[in-house]
Amino acid sequence: MRKLLLLISIAFAGILNSYGQESKIEYGNNLDAGHYAEVNGIKLYYEVYGEGDPLLLIHGNGGSIRGHAGKIEYFKKKYKVIATDSRAHGKTEDIGDSLTYKNMTSDINELLNLLKIDSCYIWGQSDGGIIGLRLAMDFPDKVKKLAIFGANLKPDTSAVHKSIVNWVDENSKKTKDNHEKRLFDLLKFQPQIEYSELGKIQIPVLIMSGDRDAIRLEHSVEIFNHIENSNLFIMPGATHFGSYEKPDLFNLILNDFFTKPFSKKATIDIFK
Repeated sequence: MRKLLLLISIAFAGILNSYGQESKIEYGNNLDAGHYAEVNGIKLYYEVYGEGDPLLLIHGNGGSIRGHAGKIEYFKKKYKVIATDSRAHGKTEDIGDSLTYKNMTSDINELLNLLKIDSCYIWGQSDGGIIGLRLAMDFPDKVKKLAIFGANLKPDTSAVHKSIVNWVDENSKKTKDNHEKRLFDLLKFQPQIEYSELGKIQIPVLIMSGDRDAIRLEHSVEIFNHIENSNLFIMPGATHFGSYEKPDLFNLILNDFFTKPFSKKATIDIFK
């Protein structure tokens, strides 16, 4: 997974730079905080840190809990942070079945059931954002507030920049590693969500994107326009990995969204 992991290493670099040094805790491989849950025929790995309202962190394609190190360090001071390795990622089993966002969403729902968490705050990066949207559509009671960064509803150029679509297609065709191919094919053929389906979402949602994201800016705006209770944040000077590149700004915005009352006041409302 050399090429895919190259992207993830960019995220890791942002984490390490933002904290000056690597945490003493080995996030993603911490025996004191790590657990396995039997869900949907797989062993799903997760770690839990801190106390307070539950906050679920969902990584992107090719990622793992390790990529959440900086976020766990920050948010575990205020929340009960639950970080998972998605199906076929990190320490969670890859049983070679059909890899779909619906399966991955069901895995998360079953984990929350096992942990007896009736609702929680959720943040998802990229594929994690897609899973977050599916959770809000399919299991709405489980989501108190949802924040997503760089999520898309389609895998084609209507949602993703052509250069990224081409990159995924090329690597899907030439890789000889079956596991890597399945991860690239996940990006190549999924998700398939219609804008109209977003109307099911009633909980507050924060749509986040870098202004130089892999996801087309207009696509993020359309997601914002189709979710009734949503806010939009475009991070300046940021890529698809903006939450890692500018962690202080990201943490400030995310914490503000989770802790403050949701608002969708329009400018005209001020004049009434």
